[in-house]
Amino acid sequence: MKIPNVTIQQLLEAGVHLGHKTLRWNPKMKKYIFGKRDSIHIIDLTQTLELTKVALQKVYETISNNGKILFVSTKKQASEAIAEVAKETDQYFVNYRWLGGMLTNWGTISNSIKKLKKLEIDLVAENRGFTKKELLKMSVKKDKLQRSLGGIAEMKKVPDLVFIIDTNYESLAIQESVKLGIPIIAILDSNSNPDGIDFPIPGNDDARRAIDLYCNLIKDTINAAKKSTPKEDKKVDLKNDEKSSKTIQELDREKLENKFSKDSKETLN
Repeated sequence: MKIPNVTIQQLLEAGVHLGHKTLRWNPKMKKYIFGKRDSIHIIDLTQTLELTKVALQKVYETISNNGKILFVSTKKQASEAIAEVAKETDQYFVNYRWLGGMLTNWGTISNSIKKLKKLEIDLVAENRGFTKKELLKMSVKKDKLQRSLGGIAEMKKVPDLVFIIDTNYESLAIQESVKLGIPIIAILDSNSNPDGIDFPIPGNDDARRAIDLYCNLIKDTINAAKKSTPKEDKKVDLKNDEKSSKTIQELDREKLENKFSKDSKETLN
């Protein structure tokens, strides 16, 4: 299984370690917090690194088995990034507004997608037979549907995996995915709720550099899985790698300790 290599240094440079101000944290994220600095929570990147690898393995397995991924983020900082990676890798996305029942009421959503496609056909037909006023109304309706449903217009069934940036924005998507038993990968900032997330990735969910890093890692993993051969699909023997992994984790921990010395690190309450 070939997944992209990622290092503590990459995570640091992208600002993945920077959480929110300590007053805004979610206590459920305590186990993923390294400490405090200047009233900001510092996320434990040794955990982020290992959990990112686990999440990328899940992405690889999903694509290798001809599965599909739904990217979800309606927040301004991430909406363009997730749409771009979804389009480039032939996956699905929701980046404008999550409509209630998008997964749990797929029949109704499918009908709305059919309306969208019919409007697109009617608006490009040569002999349309519509008045200017009717065409304007149809165009407005099409644009509205396109914003909400354009990223899932070719989705024939519920996805095999959901990737979310900012769980606070996407609580409805999480609820519906959990209800249907669809695995979730999610970026969890210090103010996030980790409940219901199968593959958590602790990290900053606001910085564009961090968001780009997550998206690029997933894009590279999807592309690698598509190019894979049966020989490359063998699972990594984690037991054989356990000794070296421990050594790497210890080195990564030292890097964090050196960057955020004990003098500047405060104890969590």
